[in-house]
Amino acid sequence: MWLDELKHAIFDADDLLDEIDTRALQHQTKKTHVWKFISTSVNPSYQGMNMKGRIEELFKRLEHVAKQKNILGLREGVGGNVSHRTLTTPFVEPECCTYGRVGDKEKLETLLLSDDPVRSNNISVTNHHSWDGRVGKTTLAQLLYNDDEVKEYFDIEAWACVSEDFDAIRVIKTLLESVTSKSCGISDMSLLQVELRQQVRGKKFLFVLDDLKNDNYNDWDLLRAPFTYGERGSKVIVTTRNTSVASIMHTVPIHYLKQLSDEDCRLLLERHAFRNENPSAHPDLEEIGKKISRTCNSLSLAAKPLGVLLSCNLEYKEWSGILNSNLWELVHDKSILPSLRMTYHYLPSYLKQCFAYCSIFPKDYDFKKEDVILLWVAEGLIGPICK
Repeated sequence: MWLDELKHAIFDADDLLDEIDTRALQHQTKKTHVWKFISTSVNPSYQGMNMKGRIEELFKRLEHVAKQKNILGLREGVGGNVSHRTLTTPFVEPECCTYGRVGDKEKLETLLLSDDPVRSNNISVTNHHSWDGRVGKTTLAQLLYNDDEVKEYFDIEAWACVSEDFDAIRVIKTLLESVTSKSCGISDMSLLQVELRQQVRGKKFLFVLDDLKNDNYNDWDLLRAPFTYGERGSKVIVTTRNTSVASIMHTVPIHYLKQLSDEDCRLLLERHAFRNENPSAHPDLEEIGKKISRTCNSLSLAAKPLGVLLSCNLEYKEWSGILNSNLWELVHDKSILPSLRMTYHYLPSYLKQCFAYCSIFPKDYDFKKEDVILLWVAEGLIGPICK
């Protein structure tokens, strides 16, 4: 009931915003008789109530819904033990489409392709660390994981997204499923360790543990126990933003990943903004494009979506509007990159709903495009799709 009430309130708010846009257009056209007809045809349930009264009524409804949330004890970001599929085969862009990581990749590849000179069961862990969690650690790990020379060097490879909710059982199951290409129904830690030990015994493996945040040594010890049975030269790449995670690995080599240079960030933004075309074909946009790229703070995660947004309209006026938008100044949620907020702001309302719908899935969920589209259709967010 609460969700239905919230949904209806949000839909009415969206309708009201659309009508406000319509009335704004009414003042910009000479064909007033046409717009009068449209405005009186929208949302007939509100006829007779002026705009101010409708806005006040809507605010009261939303405040009531917010109070009900507190009464019901609902909290943001909290859910049960959701059964979720973790990403086991990382998507990676072609190496030619990445910028500023050639030196990092070469250094780490040399480390990966070298045999451990100590004992055959010793573990080498390459740990990407940076001051910010969004500088491209996962992308760099993907480049290494999918490199042809690396694939030829190792007998088996496996990838597991670890993320916020560390669960050694889930991580080991993910590694097993990646190695065997079969679903794993084992839930006992000891049996899982034995099974993974059998899979890696006498083989040179490469495991990637992406976005590891847990710095509990006992948990790490449980996870790494089967790794010691691999062939000499086996490697584990751990991506993390926490130095404390690296400390529990003692003498593990640590690679500190820096931000992109201003030039590389600009090139990345231009590649997506101009869709691989030569930027010189749009001389009026080159200079303002450089200014916009500086708002990305040299973060690849910020540059790519912002470039896609810019590609939608290659007009100086549009780019200038984005550069000078007040959205850059919003600081109420520092966990959201300004460029991502900007990209979301420019989405059509129906796409905002589709995007928001994806938040119900766990972090690192392995989305299947066709399944998500069908769910959008079922929820009424988009119309039926004709085959």
